[in-house]
Amino acid sequence: MCGIVAYVGNRAVAPLLIEGLKRLEYRGYDSAGIAVRTDTGEVSVKRSVGRVSNLEALIEEDQAGVQGCLGIAHTRWATHGEPSVDNAHPHVGKTKDGHTVALVHNGIIENYSALRKYLEGKGHKFYSQTDTEVLAKLIAELYDGDLETAVQKALQEVSGAYAIAVMVDSWPHTLVCARKGSPLIVGVADHAYVVASDASAIISHTTQVFALDDYQVVKLCAGPEDKVDGTGEPWSVDLRTTTIDNVPVDHEITELEMDLEQIELGGYSHYMLKEIMEQPEAVRDCLRGRVDLRDGAIVLGGIQEFKRQMVRGKRFILTGQGTAYHAGLIGEYLFEDLARVPARCEYASEFRYRNPIIEDDTIVVAVSQSGETADTLAALAEARERGAMSIGVVNAVGSTISRETDAGVYLRVGPEIGVASTKAFVGQVLVLTLLSLYLGKRKHMSNERVDMYLKHISQIPEQIEKVLKQTDHIRECVKQVANRENWLFLGRGYNYPVAIEGALKLKEISYIHAEGMPAAEMKHGPIALIDEGMPVVFVATRGTQYEKVISNIEEVRARGGKIIAVATEGDTNIRQYASEDCIFYVPDTLEALQPLLTSVPLQLLAYHAAVERGHDVDKPRNLAKSVTVE
Repeated sequence: MCGIVAYVGNRAVAPLLIEGLKRLEYRGYDSAGIAVRTDTGEVSVKRSVGRVSNLEALIEEDQAGVQGCLGIAHTRWATHGEPSVDNAHPHVGKTKDGHTVALVHNGIIENYSALRKYLEGKGHKFYSQTDTEVLAKLIAELYDGDLETAVQKALQEVSGAYAIAVMVDSWPHTLVCARKGSPLIVGVADHAYVVASDASAIISHTTQVFALDDYQVVKLCAGPEDKVDGTGEPWSVDLRTTTIDNVPVDHEITELEMDLEQIELGGYSHYMLKEIMEQPEAVRDCLRGRVDLRDGAIVLGGIQEFKRQMVRGKRFILTGQGTAYHAGLIGEYLFEDLARVPARCEYASEFRYRNPIIEDDTIVVAVSQSGETADTLAALAEARERGAMSIGVVNAVGSTISRETDAGVYLRVGPEIGVASTKAFVGQVLVLTLLSLYLGKRKHMSNERVDMYLKHISQIPEQIEKVLKQTDHIRECVKQVANRENWLFLGRGYNYPVAIEGALKLKEISYIHAEGMPAAEMKHGPIALIDEGMPVVFVATRGTQYEKVISNIEEVRARGGKIIAVATEGDTNIRQYASEDCIFYVPDTLEALQPLLTSVPLQLLAYHAAVERGHDVDKPRNLAKSVTVE
């Protein structure tokens, strides 16, 4: 949630900042703003409520007022204070000698009330309800001609989470940035630096980046040299990275593993649809180099160093939030079924606060698309403090979870822009499947059984392609029921978490109230909700509990519910219970692999429901792509 873009260099900054904010729109926000250090030596601030296009219109009206090569920008998702121009970022503070400090901030300053009282005592006036304005004015209060020092001193006084970019009018070619608990990436470009909370805002300018770690501060300078020897460009760039205690630290510049084409729509009407359709290739990318069908081998380089510890693991705890939690629930089944090791999936937000028992040889698996989910990071820190080995299952290369875990496996499904996760979910489930098989092979599974699983896994991309061909059929079914405000999603075994995930997708983007649960749980209360025409989605593929699911379908039909079924190809029996126009078929596969297929029609169902209801699929209200605060 929220987004930061900042730039210092030799280009006009306002268009660059607006372009960056547009690339961050998918993260979720309710207001936006920029601050530019103008060529006349002033800090010009423009802020608006709503979409970035509103801010862009403001700038168009006063282009002369934002001419400069140093600036910061932000998209805000309201925490302290309602969405309003006054609460939008950037926020400013006045130094003792009358200079203007401007700041953008992701995160939450937990002790802002005490700091605000202190600063009011020093004569500072506040114009917003935000915690961020407190930090801007604290830096201004501590400023004594050196912005880097003022930022370091201010951050020693705050508690909470932050990613910040700061500038002052008296330093025309310098940005100071810092982070703790919220991501921030520095891009190193020609004659310039680009800073952002997400790589998507950097990729059009450079692929050379480094990520700040917690409690780190970086000073970025890019401007004309006073003296030029005639052999080089009359432009100087320099940076310095320290801790908030002014201890110098090194940074390693790496290559971004994405390209601009991956984050463009490419002819699709929405990013969500694009990413649903990309899933066959995403699965191929995830599997590439990891599965050797000839030798029956599973190669996971990110855990190789810790394979003995993993095999000795007596208990696995999987943790995540939202869609990642649902992938973890499937992982719980996989670890117990294929690896024969006790496993439990926990909400990260609950795990850290309930004094969890971490025994010897406990392994914690942190699941996250962004690798920056605040609750998951906190749960990971709690587990490691109690002595657990940790494994990361993340998509974003170089993210905090990938750096904080002992070992890990990247999803390699490519950048995911749509707020409602699709291809990352399938990638998470696939990686957890590979991990379970990797352990199972080393603990008890025969080579023949492993070979069977790997053969079926290799067929998943083509099978997903077959499911995707039903998109028009799914859309026609949705038209019949998109006006209904209450839905149920039901499944058993491996497909119970799929039902929960299907309900979440529908809630996220269509704003329909939907509940997912084990099919048997319906009889213990929710069956009272079923009335004539209520949509009830059953994941009813062939498997060990197929007959039980059919019995549940009959109970819903008897009460007038509208049956929508995900079924196995060739299952003609299901037509007795659901009309042909609302049966979505998936190819037959092993029961443990079914979620890789059964989740796909539910993604399309949610997408078409949202479009049918006229909602903005890629920017659902109140939601953010990456939740980086508790």
